[in-house]
Amino acid sequence: MDNTAVQGSPGAVAVWDPFVRVFHWSLVGCVLLDQFVLEEGEAPHRWVGYAAAALVLARVVWGFVGSRHARFADFFPTPARVHEHARALLQGRHPTYLGHSPLGALMMLTLMALVLALGVTGWLQGTDAFWGEEWLQELHEGLAEVLIWAAGVHALAAIVLGRLERVGLVRAMLTGTKRSY
Repeated sequence: MDNTAVQGSPGAVAVWDPFVRVFHWSLVGCVLLDQFVLEEGEAPHRWVGYAAAALVLARVVWGFVGSRHARFADFFPTPARVHEHARALLQGRHPTYLGHSPLGALMMLTLMALVLALGVTGWLQGTDAFWGEEWLQELHEGLAEVLIWAAGVHALAAIVLGRLERVGLVRAMLTGTKRSY
């Protein structure tokens, strides 16, 4: 399935369905709460972490049964697609994609994997087998730090590439439609 839009196509195109948008912003909220507001190890921190992992699992299911641009088949970042997209960007070309670009898809899958890994390592810390294991706590904290950095790169890339490609990527995640400007 071709995910590439016609360069400079006028008007708005519906891309992100309500589930994808609610998932995205709910996950953003969970990550920000757990990283910057809630006390590590306390019940609210754990429950928000479990909610984040549940959101990702729901998104994985939606990646198989959801709307066209929510489906993994529409944007799965194969090595060839990632290489071609990166090469185009390095050459100063900015192809426009209706759904996720290959690099955007790679980042999305990375962020989701990090959230799931955080959910598993957080849950394991509360089990009898791993209670008080320092290496697991350090792994959990390291994953959280990588997630924050990756989310920052994701946000910055959405802003910068949205401008370079002349498509409001952040606005699209709010409204569900991509507009050329």
